[in-house]
Amino acid sequence: MSLVLIKNARIVNEGKIFDGDVLIDGEFIVDIDTSISSKSADTTVIDAEGKYLIPGLIDDQVHFREPGLTHKATIESESKAAIAGGITSFIEMPNTVPQATTQELLEQKFEIASKTSYANYSFMFGGTNDNLEELLKTNPANVAGIKLFLGSSTGNMLVNDEKVLEKIFSSTKMLIAVHCEDEATIKTNLDTCLKEYGDDIPVKFHPKIRSEEACYISSSKAIKLAKKTGARLHVFHLSTAKETELFSHKGPVEKKQITAEVCVHHLWFDESDYESKGNFIKWNPAIKTAHDKEGLLKALLEDRIDVIATDHAPHTIEEKEQVYTKAPSGGPMVQHALPAMLKMFKQEKISIEKIIEKMCHNPAKIFKIEKRGFIKKGYYADLVLIDISSPWTVTKDNILYKCGWSPFEGTTFYSKITHTFVNGHLVYKNGKFNDSHKGKRLLFNRSNEKN
Repeated sequence: MSLVLIKNARIVNEGKIFDGDVLIDGEFIVDIDTSISSKSADTTVIDAEGKYLIPGLIDDQVHFREPGLTHKATIESESKAAIAGGITSFIEMPNTVPQATTQELLEQKFEIASKTSYANYSFMFGGTNDNLEELLKTNPANVAGIKLFLGSSTGNMLVNDEKVLEKIFSSTKMLIAVHCEDEATIKTNLDTCLKEYGDDIPVKFHPKIRSEEACYISSSKAIKLAKKTGARLHVFHLSTAKETELFSHKGPVEKKQITAEVCVHHLWFDESDYESKGNFIKWNPAIKTAHDKEGLLKALLEDRIDVIATDHAPHTIEEKEQVYTKAPSGGPMVQHALPAMLKMFKQEKISIEKIIEKMCHNPAKIFKIEKRGFIKKGYYADLVLIDISSPWTVTKDNILYKCGWSPFEGTTFYSKITHTFVNGHLVYKNGKFNDSHKGKRLLFNRSNEKN
C-alpha cells in the first residue's frame, strides 16, 4: 500500500496543540513527529500548513433510519454527510423498522453498513419490556451497547416496567444508554395543552410538555437504579441545567460508572428559537431555556458531562410541517455538528482541545473502542483536516442529508472540513467523495463485560 504523509499540521490531541507531521501506512498511523521525511517514491504528501489535524469524531448517538424508514435517510446518505462533517465513526440507535431487538435483526443492520457506510459503524441493541433473554446474547466485543427508552420517542420502544428495568440493569455488564423522560409527567402536560389547543399546539409549548421535571425525574431514577445494581450507565442528551447536578466531574472518564452526553442542538438553540424555527427544532428531549443552555455548557466544561454527540434524527420537510402532535421530533446534525462547535470555539466559549476530548477521546474511552479516537502510533488513521478560517453559509445547495434541510440553514460557520481519512483512506477532500473504501465495524476492548 502507498504511504500518506501529512506535513506541517497543527495537531490537536490529548489536550495539546503542536505542529508536526503524521505518516499513514495502509490503515494505520505509523509515525508522528515534528518533521518526517518521505522515504518512499510512492508517498502521497499533503501539505497541511495552517490547518488543524484532529482525530476523526466518534458520534455515539445517531438515527440513520435504515431499514424501514429510508424515505428519511439511509446509512449510505447519512454516513456520507457525516464524513463531510468530520465524523469517521458512528453508533446508531435501534428504533428502525423493524426495531433492532433481536440478534438477527441487529446483524442485518451491520450487514447493510458493511456494504454502504462511508464511516466506521456500530449499532445498539434495543431493550424492551420482554426481550431480556435475547438482550443477554449481545456480544460486548462487537456491539456498542444496550439502548433503553425510559420515555417514549420515535419508534415507541418505551420500557416502563420497573421490574424489567431492574432486571436488565442487574443482569448485563454492558454499557446501558438511556433516553430519560418521565412518561406520566409528559402525558399530564400534553393533555393540558390538548384541551386548550387541540392537535395544533404551538411548538413553543414543547419544552413545557417535555419539561425539566420530566427529564429530572427520569434521569434521577436511572441513576438511582444504576447505583443500586452497579450497572454501567450512560445518559443520553441531557437538556436541563438541573440534571447536570446529578453527575460527577471526579476521576478519569474511563473509570466512571455513570456518564453523560449533551447534544449540539441543546448547546446551540434555546426556547427563543421556536418562533423562527418551529417544528424544525422539535427534538426529544426538548430544547429548553437559555439558562439550561448555559448550564449544559458549564457542566460540559467542568467535566460533569463527558460527551458531545448529535442525536442526528432526520425527518422529511413534509413530516416536519405537520401540526404539533403529528410532526415527529428530531433533526439532521452530523454534517454541521463540528462546524457549530468550532464556531463556539471561535466565540471563546470552549477550547478546541475540549471539543476534541468530548467528541473524539471520551467516546472512545467510554465505549472502549479499539484503536480509534486519538492520533497515536498503531491507531487507525481516522483523521480530519480543518481550515479554521474559511467562512461558509449553510444553504439548501450544500446540505448532504437525504431529507434536504438543516436547522442551521442561513447560519455562517467560520471553519471548514477539507479532508477526512477513514482507516487511512482519503474519503473526502474539498467537497468531493471517494466511495471506493467502506467503513469498518467498530470493535471493543471488553473482555470483562461478558454477561
